[in-house]
Amino acid sequence: MPPIALPYFLALPQAPGPWPGIVVIHEGGGISPQLLRVCQRLATEGYAAIAPDLFFRSGGSDAADFTTLMGALVVEEALADVRSAADTLRALGADRMGVTGFCMGGRLTWSTALHTEGFAAAVGFYGSGIASELGEPKCPTLLFFGGQDPYIPMAEIEQIAARHPDTVVYPEADHGFMRDRSDSYHEKSANDAWARTLTFFGTHLR
Repeated sequence: MPPIALPYFLALPQAPGPWPGIVVIHEGGGISPQLLRVCQRLATEGYAAIAPDLFFRSGGSDAADFTTLMGALVVEEALADVRSAADTLRALGADRMGVTGFCMGGRLTWSTALHTEGFAAAVGFYGSGIASELGEPKCPTLLFFGGQDPYIPMAEIEQIAARHPDTVVYPEADHGFMRDRSDSYHEKSANDAWARTLTFFGTHLR
């Protein structure tokens, strides 16, 4: 049997298009209710939002534990899926395109900004390993980190910030500080990051 097409969650504004579009990349835990709420919040703000399931080749976000699913992920295929998701939005009436993501999705947001044409803005949240892939993004890029993140050493964050001074670090925030309804959620940091994200996308996508 041929493989299934890339599955995704889609949230569109009520107003007719064209709208700016945003690809939303999930964490290492896969598609989650929190991620879908992000898409819905973006749609409320006037963005067409799409969240592709990058684990679909392994059976989807619940097919195995996250370490197994992340280990099976091929970065080149994931970036191609991000481009495909953006093309889906364009076919639906989106014009200027942004990308955002969390955790694993934060790193893939960075990789998308570095290596992929066709995006006008990128916002990455607590992506690990970015310090090993420093470069000049092809579009304006904003990165967020938590100062209490046990997975991303402060030395790495400082290395990133030295190269990209617009990087924002919240000293009191943990990894996953945007993950509402979880123990990692840090409301003050999350609210500030969301406001900055909307301002950033509003500047570059509208």
